[in-house]
Amino acid sequence: MPRLSRLTPDTAVGASRDLLADLVSRHGQVGDMVATMAHSPAVLGGYLQLSRAMGRAKLDRRISERVSIAVQVLQGCGLCLDAHVGAARALGVGEEEIERARAGTSADPAIAAVIALALRVHREPASITDDQVTALREHGFSDRAIADVVGVVALNILTGAFNLLAGLTPESVTSA
Repeated sequence: MPRLSRLTPDTAVGASRDLLADLVSRHGQVGDMVATMAHSPAVLGGYLQLSRAMGRAKLDRRISERVSIAVQVLQGCGLCLDAHVGAARALGVGEEEIERARAGTSADPAIAAVIALALRVHREPASITDDQVTALREHGFSDRAIADVVGVVALNILTGAFNLLAGLTPESVTSA
């Protein structure tokens, strides 16, 4: 059962009311996470800005979804994990690669290196080495794509931690 209530443009106040009203007018509805984030205009606004910014990332979406799967397995947010597995499938990522991402790796050495970096960013960023970054460059990743890994991890930490705090689970959501 959710710990925090969903808000609507009618029940939210201040900046959250405006943000929700805009989202509802453009999309018809908002998901449980966004409606619940509206309790904090700072969190909702920050999430929306980071989410939009990461939409312009240079890291391939099929890779970022596998990174997200690995991070959410580590973090334990079932709602986020389900969403990222669904997104990976929609992008054509096969079931074997989804299972490898759940295990924190990939059959492709370049993608495995990106996932390993992402998990290190999440767990222990101070331990990242020059050799890891050099290896990513040797796999063909630009500095921008490497930097995008931090953004993907940060977005996943925000959404996963929020959903876990709010008690949002695959069983508790009312809309996507």
